Amino acid sequence: MNNDVQAVVADLPRSLPTNVGTYERITPNTWKWALLFAYFAMVVDGVDIMLLSYSLTSLKTAFGLSTFQAGALGSASLAGMGIGGILGGWSCDKFGRVRTIAHSVTFFSLATCLLGFTQTFEQFMALRFIGALGIGALYMACNTLMAEYVPTSYRTTVLGTLQTGQTVGYIVATILAGAIIPEHGWRVLFFITVIPAAINIFLRRFVPEPKSWQLTKIQSLSAEKTVTQIETPQSSNRSIYRQIFTNLKHRKMFLLWMTTAFFLQFGYYGINNWMPSYLETELHMNFKSLTSYMVGSYTAMILGKILAGYLADKFNRRAVFVFGTLASAIFLPVIIFFNTPDNILYLLITFGFLYGIPYGVNATYMAESFSTDVRGTAIGGAYNIGRVGAAIAPATIGFLASGGTFASAFMVMGAAYFIAGVLPGLFIRDRQYDPQKS
Repeated sequence: MNNDVQAVVADLPRSLPTNVGTYERITPNTWKWALLFAYFAMVVDGVDIMLLSYSLTSLKTAFGLSTFQAGALGSASLAGMGIGGILGGWSCDKFGRVRTIAHSVTFFSLATCLLGFTQTFEQFMALRFIGALGIGALYMACNTLMAEYVPTSYRTTVLGTLQTGQTVGYIVATILAGAIIPEHGWRVLFFITVIPAAINIFLRRFVPEPKSWQLTKIQSLSAEKTVTQIETPQSSNRSIYRQIFTNLKHRKMFLLWMTTAFFLQFGYYGINNWMPSYLETELHMNFKSLTSYMVGSYTAMILGKILAGYLADKFNRRAVFVFGTLASAIFLPVIIFFNTPDNILYLLITFGFLYGIPYGVNATYMAESFSTDVRGTAIGGAYNIGRVGAAIAPATIGFLASGGTFASAFMVMGAAYFIAGVLPGLFIRDRQYDPQKS
């Protein structure tokens, strides 16, 4: 097999990108470098997402925003993430997983830094939308990369651990916001995001593209060369989306994951965007206390993601995912109706653990629903079309809360989590494909 592939490589010197035909560099320990690279990217992703949440109150004052306008900033960000995720999924299959991650981190780090220079609401929203294109591309690329590097027997444990990178980013953002905003203001918080761009360039040098992607790419280039020689149209020239939708199984999985992602992200990003404001405005916490409570919640989320990954490998991806979504749905009303000054910390820690569980399983569960030739595009498309739910959540929650209470808003988010659990529980079985096979 390798000799045949090398013959093809030798025959296609002008066609091969520089990141194809390098799989001989992959050793038994390369996946650890890949994990470090992807984990760093996920930390930066988490920092970037939460900086806006912690800046909302300051931005409302600086630009004279209504609650609905503040929510619209989050919606613009998530809309950009959705479009970026679709483009990123296509880029993963077309140009490579590692290359997509590296360029995405550099792009959104620079764009987020520039937010500190904006002078109007319109400038901030437009630039945030543009920078969010890179954030959206990153998430699916990191998960696809690691799904193809890690063996099935412990894939979800590793990918669950990878998801904690985003949560660590939340904690870093929380600590930075607590230290910087009260003393130096929100602009300085955005200026420091330029730092990851340089670190990212260094880490990329140690991680070749996954072997399964490289072999698939070589086979595709070989087929295209044959098509050119005999001048006969072949299926290899079809678009990746056509491959997805002409395959009944892929089409069904795409639509189911798209709908599940819509409701999962509506709940998840609605909470991420508005929980700090809820604690600050309705429970009257000062900013430093608020950040301490959120660190506790995010720390519990890390445990939830790792434990979910381990249990999904040990038992069943679907069962763990469904438990996490339904438990989150049930617990949201508990926070609203049964919180007291004495128990709110424990409620937030418990909820942090629960709503981390679906994201500890989600990446592997989705990756194993599609074959390698369409995986990046399929999960990038399904998850990021589903980001419409994430995009409308901040503005929707802001509108519902404009009447003076978050109770109805949190109930709506609970209903979204419930639907996100029922759909895969009924229709999406796990371990349909092995991501390590081309």
